[in-house]
Amino acid sequence: MNGPIILVILAVIVALRVWLRRRRRSTRSQSWAPAGLALLKGAVGLVAAREVRERFRGKVFRVGTLLILLVVAGAIVVPVLNSGKSRPQRVGVVGALPAPLRAAVVASATSVGTTVHLVPEADADAAHGDLRSGRIDLAIVDGRELIVDKAIGTVTSTTAQLALSVSKNLGLAEAVESAGLSATQVAELAGAKALPVKSLQPGTAKGAAQTTSTVGLILVFIMLTQYNTWILIGVMEEKSSRVVEVLLAAMRPVQLLAGKVLGIGLVAFAQAALVVAFALGLAEAVGSDLLRGTAPLVLVSTLVWLVLGYAFYCWVYAAAGSMAERQDQVQSLAVPLSLPIIFGYVMALIAAGSGSSSTFFKVLAYLPPTAPFAMPVLVGLGAVTWWEFAASAVVSIVCTVGMARLASSVYRRAILRTGRRVQLRELFSRMA
Repeated sequence: MNGPIILVILAVIVALRVWLRRRRRSTRSQSWAPAGLALLKGAVGLVAAREVRERFRGKVFRVGTLLILLVVAGAIVVPVLNSGKSRPQRVGVVGALPAPLRAAVVASATSVGTTVHLVPEADADAAHGDLRSGRIDLAIVDGRELIVDKAIGTVTSTTAQLALSVSKNLGLAEAVESAGLSATQVAELAGAKALPVKSLQPGTAKGAAQTTSTVGLILVFIMLTQYNTWILIGVMEEKSSRVVEVLLAAMRPVQLLAGKVLGIGLVAFAQAALVVAFALGLAEAVGSDLLRGTAPLVLVSTLVWLVLGYAFYCWVYAAAGSMAERQDQVQSLAVPLSLPIIFGYVMALIAAGSGSSSTFFKVLAYLPPTAPFAMPVLVGLGAVTWWEFAASAVVSIVCTVGMARLASSVYRRAILRTGRRVQLRELFSRMA
């Protein structure tokens, strides 16, 4: 499944690069034409191409992309390295340990996914000292007593599982010996298989899908915050420098606004596609389990909702940017606008960490401000069907169209008003 996804993402990135080159050549070949005609012909595309070039050339984009790739690489490679460093469990042995009991200890280690190294101990006191110093992980005294340094709940999980398994197997071996069973009966008992366990309800998402949901949430939060801030500051700077007045002399306000959000959106999608392709390729190369099972589906759904989330929020931030003309005004606007993003992000992290979703959280998956965070988590938890996913996407698209119309109206009325911050109630009174 990973191969086709990587090819599609790479094809999108290559197509975007080819489109930019052709647009640049077309602009150069038409440099003889009047400036007004060049702007009116494909005005939205020209503004979008300008935004894409500026962002790709900026150090912030390059450094930010590099940092994101490093974080993703660490999240994939570090667990693989740690899984290869698991050491054998050291088991101290006091007194004689017959061959059947020794085989039971080895079988116990195999059942919990580790190996054992048996360490001879002079007596129980010596075993106690080695347990306290950490030289051994657990001790077997005369084949009848099992000792650990701390309570099972406080030692490492591997040691705890091994201690419980050894305790069970040694007890079984002692019971078999006491029962005086024949060799045939012992062999039949040893070959017994565990009964299959079935559940009435599906289990919660764990492991790769849950980890991928958490990593995806962090990336969506960072990208939405970064690109929406770019739009807010970009619109404000064009207004304060009066550049927007020159641009609006050759195009309509809705064209300028659409070109800006489209250009920055293409940059956001290209960066996200690069991160996804890099994650899938690296996970496949190092043999990581982080993107196995349903995790690729979670990753793709996260990418989809990154696009939908940006499509909704970009109009809000663009309209807000047209109401400000100083940096301090931008800060006062950015805080309230980011509250829905922060709320959705925190609620999604809680749900992903607990592995369960409440009714309230499922409602958040159908609200456009919080759906980009809630819906990918529900996909990772296996708590949403395809039609529910599609219904949430349709709701988000419809609300985005309405938000675009409202934001365009606010932008058109506020972008040329200078001298002070434009109040929202003034615009609504004019619109009424």
